[in-house]
Amino acid sequence: MARALSDSLAPERLSISLLDIDANRLVVSYDSGAEPVPTDDPLLQLALGRGPLVFKRDVAAEAAKLGATVRDAPPSWLGAPIAATGRTIGAVSVSGARTGAYGPRELEVVKAIAAQAAIALENARLVELLSSGKRQWELTVDAITQAICIVDARGVVRRANRVFAGLIQVPVTALAGRPWMELLPTAWAEVVAHALGQPGSPPTEVRSGDRIFLVSAVPIAGDQGGAAVLLFEDQTDKRRLQDQLIQSEKMSAIGQLIAGVAHDLNNPLASVVGFSDFLAEAGEVPPNLAEPLQVIRQEAERAANIVKNLLNFARKQEAERRHHPIRPVLESTLALLRNQLMALKVEAALHVEPGVPDVEMIPNQIAQVFVNLVNNAAQAIATTGRSGHVRITARKWLDGVAVTVSDDGPGISEEIAARIFEPFFTTKSEGEGTGLGLSICQGIVTEHGGRITFESSPGAGARFTVELPGAPHQAKSQESPEALAPGTPLRILIVDDEPHILHYMRATLESWGHHVDVATDGGQALTRALTQPFDVIICDLRMPRLGGREMFQNLVRMHPQVAERIIFATGDTVRGDTLQFLESLGRPYLHKPFTLAELRSVLGRVTPAN
Repeated sequence: MARALSDSLAPERLSISLLDIDANRLVVSYDSGAEPVPTDDPLLQLALGRGPLVFKRDVAAEAAKLGATVRDAPPSWLGAPIAATGRTIGAVSVSGARTGAYGPRELEVVKAIAAQAAIALENARLVELLSSGKRQWELTVDAITQAICIVDARGVVRRANRVFAGLIQVPVTALAGRPWMELLPTAWAEVVAHALGQPGSPPTEVRSGDRIFLVSAVPIAGDQGGAAVLLFEDQTDKRRLQDQLIQSEKMSAIGQLIAGVAHDLNNPLASVVGFSDFLAEAGEVPPNLAEPLQVIRQEAERAANIVKNLLNFARKQEAERRHHPIRPVLESTLALLRNQLMALKVEAALHVEPGVPDVEMIPNQIAQVFVNLVNNAAQAIATTGRSGHVRITARKWLDGVAVTVSDDGPGISEEIAARIFEPFFTTKSEGEGTGLGLSICQGIVTEHGGRITFESSPGAGARFTVELPGAPHQAKSQESPEALAPGTPLRILIVDDEPHILHYMRATLESWGHHVDVATDGGQALTRALTQPFDVIICDLRMPRLGGREMFQNLVRMHPQVAERIIFATGDTVRGDTLQFLESLGRPYLHKPFTLAELRSVLGRVTPAN
């Protein structure tokens, strides 16, 4: 354009300025003089259309109309704006040394060249807009977490985002123009074809390895060619969370089932343990029956311990931590897994060093940690097809306890070890594990102020160590009240709906010299407690009609002093807030099946009523 103007007009000075008017900046400037023309130059302002579009014989006078002064104004000058789509985008200005050098013909030449420049510049702007729009589209769709693919009516891919390219492992630049059937797994073909054939229909599930996707198609509004957008939404993590929630609900239901079964088992077990104790204390058992009687008692206690361990594991987590020794937690863990370890041909050994301090813990949560570690160790050994050993060792660690669970299984490779605590990561087959066990264990230990570490190498087994801080020192508790002198007779009311329990407890307590009365439900017991003086009332919690808790609440309202003489006996500390209720009373309670030694200990702390 500069050369055309120069050939046509032979100017002394030629200035061409292209402006971004909206941004108020100079884009391109050409000047045959020494320096570019500034955007606020009065001549340039005239050329931009701020003044009349005519050739100028008196430039200074025209500039004055704009409130500007042009120093060293040229004798002759003309200018024309470069306009496109109704807006000025630049200007052309030409100045000459001779006065009156330019007239209408020269102005037409400048206007024609400015029009050509406007077309070229507008085309360049549209190309830039198109390129910018393409970049914006790519940035937008690449930021979407769903895999997106636009498919035309012939099944050819028009565009796709990087998530889709990553899903099928094909560069995003190699997707356009290829049929979707060449890109997606063959097993998906029927589902995708159905989605494209009925855009807007409900999503359908497909799988790729261990990943789960929902496939759907959305029609493109206004597209007459029948194009649609294919959407692939990864549902893997969501599905795992749903499965975990379902599993948690199952475990909750199993916990409630265990509570009911435990109560039903503990009542007959209480009778077996109680009668065997009673017969052993009576001393009237023939010598040839002494050993069978002892076996009956031991086996009943063994069954009671199994039920107790189930209850402890199923019990709702306590809200507060308390001082607790580590040995009972580890012993109950091994007892709970005893049958499973035997089935897997795994022997377990426990060693607790002397002087190990107590830990401030929620026992059920810490038990959950060791159940998971021991179970994982046993299952790892089972994969070798041989028998093996799991060793649990507890020792002092700083002011707390370090418990090590080691096995002689296949060990853990470096690749797996790097991800062992990741949620949902598991090496087990589908349906055998959620991959949450170790991550939950790590969370529990961390919340208790400790840490969990492991050492392993392929073929050399694995060794997990749980380090827990010791419980802070507490002032010694007040001494227990003086025990009741042996032989002091008590007036006792036994309340239970199990006839056998009433039988053996009445026989036992009367043989100890106490005065005993019995009631089979809370209603009978309430009437007798309000009308007769009892030193102690041993009451079952769960009974038909009026239960033990309801009877206690009535006594608190009607006769508080009598309510303070109740000792509850129950075989269920899982259901609802039973344990919390019992501990809130601040009085001893009996957990069925209890031994006669435990019963004697409770009664020994009772003061006879006046």
